[in-house]
Amino acid sequence: LMLSSSGQVAMQLDPAPQSGGALAGAKLTTETIITFGIGSALYALPVTPVLEILDTRDIAPLPRAPAHLLGLIDRRGVSVPVVDMRLLLGLETLQSTDETRILVLRVALEGEDTGVLGLRVDRVIEVTVLDDARSDDLPEANLLDWNARMVSGIGRREGAFVTVLDIDYLFDRTTLNHSSPLTRLA
Repeated sequence: LMLSSSGQVAMQLDPAPQSGGALAGAKLTTETIITFGIGSALYALPVTPVLEILDTRDIAPLPRAPAHLLGLIDRRGVSVPVVDMRLLLGLETLQSTDETRILVLRVALEGEDTGVLGLRVDRVIEVTVLDDARSDDLPEANLLDWNARMVSGIGRREGAFVTVLDIDYLFDRTTLNHSSPLTRLA
């Protein structure tokens, strides 16, 4: 992580994929993750698709966009759509604070194409690995009638639970359509 002279937080990463794949039920992994907070909960994504971490900035709204799509930001002359992580998780959106960040991610599109999008989070905590290098499934998810498709595992970092998200399911069309009651206007 770097802090520029303007106070902007940025992270430069090697975009080459790491071996080991996504974190999944009780598999040992040394995959580096980026942890971030939404409210009091801790979440993580594999660091591989993260291109940069930006301070919050003005987001140009898009007409008739799904509720979770906040709009566009400019990233070095390129328009990047920004998604509100709170809305993807079924929570209320909040105004940005000094801790709010935008994770700029490379994501898979249809076919073999990739795209870039921003994910607005309450705060970024650190780039790290999970304690004990493991992430467990929650076997009780079916019993509790909880669809955990966007969760690839539950781990711990310094004793706190960390929900490791699956980036492919996070931006899956079905997930996006169910993330908010206002996903599309007719």
